[in-house]
Amino acid sequence: MAISNAVRAQMEGASWIRRMFEEGIRLTAEHGAENVFDLSLGNPLLEPPPEFRTELLRLARDETPGTHRYMPNAGFPEVRAAVAESLAREAGLPFEGGDIIMTSGASGSLNIILRSLLDPGDEVVILTPFFVEYVYYVSHNNGVHKLVGFTDGFMPDMDDLEAKLSARTRAVIMNSPNNPTGVIYPESAIVEIGRLLGDAERRFGTEIALITDEPYRKLIYTDDPYPFVFKHHPRTIVATSHSKDLGLAGERIGYIAINPAYPDKTEMLDAMVFSLRTLGFVNAPALMQRIAARLQDVTVDVSVYRKKRDFIYEAMTEIGYDVVKPGGAFYLFPKSPLEDDVAFVRMLQERMVLVVPGSGFGGPGYFRLTFCVEDRVLEGSLDGFRSALAEARAR
Repeated sequence: MAISNAVRAQMEGASWIRRMFEEGIRLTAEHGAENVFDLSLGNPLLEPPPEFRTELLRLARDETPGTHRYMPNAGFPEVRAAVAESLAREAGLPFEGGDIIMTSGASGSLNIILRSLLDPGDEVVILTPFFVEYVYYVSHNNGVHKLVGFTDGFMPDMDDLEAKLSARTRAVIMNSPNNPTGVIYPESAIVEIGRLLGDAERRFGTEIALITDEPYRKLIYTDDPYPFVFKHHPRTIVATSHSKDLGLAGERIGYIAINPAYPDKTEMLDAMVFSLRTLGFVNAPALMQRIAARLQDVTVDVSVYRKKRDFIYEAMTEIGYDVVKPGGAFYLFPKSPLEDDVAFVRMLQERMVLVVPGSGFGGPGYFRLTFCVEDRVLEGSLDGFRSALAEARAR
């Protein structure tokens, strides 16, 4: 049966992450799990915190009529209010329940936002390195993407950002803490991004939304406060989820938060609720909404991921890799010792170490590894990393 040319093309260029995950399954079947070191997929290792199970059991016993029926598409009012209260404390801004839309994870949020913003041919500028499926989300929602390069430390190339903004730009997507690098954009960078967007809006007489993807916002290993973007650009919309901070990736629960100062906020919210419904999400899962409302100030044990980060960062550095220490998330993005990062990833694969080429994230010449795996996988991968580096240097 014929499929669309657009989907066929996207499938042919589909995510390296899934390819390596499937390769891991094959190698495990052939060589045994103890001999394969799969660092390819950012699948949260930690189980949800104890409070999750307490709430789940409580709700399972709740016989209140209507618990599992439809609710307003944007979510239960009391859940939205609870999320807004927590975010208001975190960000120091007057969020209210009406500024929140409950969604099926951050990916659902991004698609809802883009569908609400884009007309055919509108442009979305994406800061690199980036989560590769952003480009598909943009395409699925009628848009065209442009990629902005990065400088030292994986900071956005501001000159390139300014050059990529045009009269057709409707949105900029940033991700911090970043997948694949773990870098947290400092407030100074966010101030500059906001300034460039404001200048472009005045120059072209247009409106540009800053969409910030934040599923790793609570997985931070520094003592510095998280630099929220809201005060640096009025048209800011956050997409986030509890996949990582509560270990609920399979439950698909997240939310959209719109800047309380967003111009024409009511119209934008109405558009996002309409898009949520007509994209087929209908509403976020009822049980997960109610649980998330009670767990807004709870996370998995971040110290476990911090310990893993410290171990693999120090080990990779000692071996001789050029690595930026991540401030959050659960990834490292080392520089490939070969210019061809795909070729180096294949060298590692021969040693049963699975990582993802940086080319798949808009970062050619690098590769991504995840440290949200068992300690034995991190430890067992080191011989492969050491051997592959030695071979690459000998070429």
